[in-house]
Amino acid sequence: MAPGKIRIGTCSWTESSLIESGTFYPHGASTPKARLKFYARRFDTVEIESSYYQIPTLEMAQAWAERTPPGFLFHVKAFGALTGHNIDPHRLPERLRAMLAPADLEREDLHVAEPTLLKAMAQALVAALEPLKQAHKMGFVIFQFPPWFGYKKSNLDYIHYCRELMAGIPIAVEFRHGSWFTSQHRDDMLAFLKKHKITYITCDEPQFGNLSTAPFHPAATTGIAYFRLHGRNGDSWHSEAPTDEYLYPQYELQEIARHAVRLSEAVRTIFIMFSNCRCGYAMRNALELCTIRKRESFQ
Repeated sequence: MAPGKIRIGTCSWTESSLIESGTFYPHGASTPKARLKFYARRFDTVEIESSYYQIPTLEMAQAWAERTPPGFLFHVKAFGALTGHNIDPHRLPERLRAMLAPADLEREDLHVAEPTLLKAMAQALVAALEPLKQAHKMGFVIFQFPPWFGYKKSNLDYIHYCRELMAGIPIAVEFRHGSWFTSQHRDDMLAFLKKHKITYITCDEPQFGNLSTAPFHPAATTGIAYFRLHGRNGDSWHSEAPTDEYLYPQYELQEIARHAVRLSEAVRTIFIMFSNCRCGYAMRNALELCTIRKRESFQ
């Protein structure tokens, strides 16, 4: 089997400090359309982060499809309610707002657990992504579970339910709690994802010698391997609004590349996605890794 193709991108192309920094987009790329077109000339894949905060519209997805070349792939971050995060109910489509109790509509930080409402949110997300599916530009829906989502049977069941909710759109799962990777649970977790054809995401984030974050454990459970690289500076990682910027040095990029090349022997595609987006660092690191790939002649 030929080595898998390595695709490199970032977990946002519109992060505010990236745009303000002026380090990636040229002066003329001052509109959403111009920025995405510019991005797509340099990378062939990206994550949509805004879908975590607000379910996109058909018109938005159609515009994303039209502004990118053939073969470009979008990965869409799951709406926050679907991964157990609180949401702003005022940002819901009108039809979904109508399903809430009046008291819920008065809140700005709402936790949703009611199955009927979660299913309706998932259906709205799937429907909105139809233009990307039709254009063959739909990658994964990314389920980034929160640090309090630990290993237990009910959470495994919920992950399987999420796969069913996405109605045929493949999902990829990122864990942020170390309990998934203990010697008692790691193999079972990977076997579960493999059995249900769910792509495991290799998460890279700061380590504190406890279970509060997930260890860097490169692996694959389907024919696609997926890396999400958040940075390794933990100074304010657990604060409510982390402000750290992290630029991966060359030796860490080379380490990540070695793991990707190793996994490429067993899978058809590897996505390496930089999530250290503040101040344009994700763009810088993604471009540096592209240079390393070219220099060291891996796929």
